Amino acid sequence: MQVLRNFFVNNKSLTLVTKKLIISLEQRRISAMPPKKRKAASDEEGGSEKAKSQKTKKEKPAAKKKEKTCPTDYEAIDYSCTTKNKHGETFNVRISNWNVDGLRAWVQKDGLSFLEYEKPDILCLQETKCSEDKLPDDIKELQDYKMFWHNSNKEGYAGVALFSLVEPLSIKYGIGNDEHDTEGRCITAEYEKYYVVSVYVPNAGRRLVTLPKRLEWNKIFKKFIKELDKQKPVIICGDMNVAHSEIDLANPKTNTKNAGFTKEEREGMTDFLSDGYVDTFRKLYPDQTGAYTFWTYMRNARSNNVGWRLDYFIVSDRLVDNVCDNKIRSGVFGSDHCPITLFMNI
Repeated sequence: MQVLRNFFVNNKSLTLVTKKLIISLEQRRISAMPPKKRKAASDEEGGSEKAKSQKTKKEKPAAKKKEKTCPTDYEAIDYSCTTKNKHGETFNVRISNWNVDGLRAWVQKDGLSFLEYEKPDILCLQETKCSEDKLPDDIKELQDYKMFWHNSNKEGYAGVALFSLVEPLSIKYGIGNDEHDTEGRCITAEYEKYYVVSVYVPNAGRRLVTLPKRLEWNKIFKKFIKELDKQKPVIICGDMNVAHSEIDLANPKTNTKNAGFTKEEREGMTDFLSDGYVDTFRKLYPDQTGAYTFWTYMRNARSNNVGWRLDYFIVSDRLVDNVCDNKIRSGVFGSDHCPITLFMNI
């Protein structure tokens, strides 16, 4: 019956009315059958269509692992440092700092190759934006570094890290303030002769909506660092979210009311430095222009070097003469910030 039905239905010479009549008669025949036979007949009728559907349905390809992109020519960069400090000594400690603007994206952009070429003893990271249970496998598989994380309670926001070849004597998370510490903004590592602080200072925000929060941070952080400095000299590494002077950004005149260059933020940096600390880059290169560490992704800012110097190595006064050099690695890509490296003998 099924074969006969298919013949009539598929025969183009029959009229539409005839075809409809045949289909109607077949449906009545099936309805009159006992339940089991009715199901078998229905399955037989729909079987060919189901098989056809299975044949035409495309299988989903297995998810491909994202390939890493490498926008940096690491081989073209000179990572050496032959400059001596005030005592005539070459460096014995190399510290690097990088705001990575998202750890997972940074890994995909081959940011980890920076460690292979720069070979820092200590690496400080900001804006990791990644909880520890979501760390990329490439990070988990790092063998040489002890890694410490201070993450925000809010996934995908802020977060700092510190990698160290030598196990620190102690680790402190936060600055002793619940509001700021839940955002993951500071890690302090204690070593024999000094402290290293990886810090991500709050941004004043669009239209300066979080400027009061930023100014409150300044007071708390200043007090926190002062307590450390009473015990051992301090090396602060991080995104301070301020261009201190006009020389530290490409367009100072048009940014006086924007986050990172307001009068209040700049005065805050001046106040902090006056408490016994030194901006090492400006100490070494007081007149160097065009030295930036951050560029917006918009309007080809980086290729045109329309940037800001927001990332710093700030040291206690008594460590200044130990500094050999401070390098801005503007040729290293992978974030809207570039890494910076401090060479010291200590």
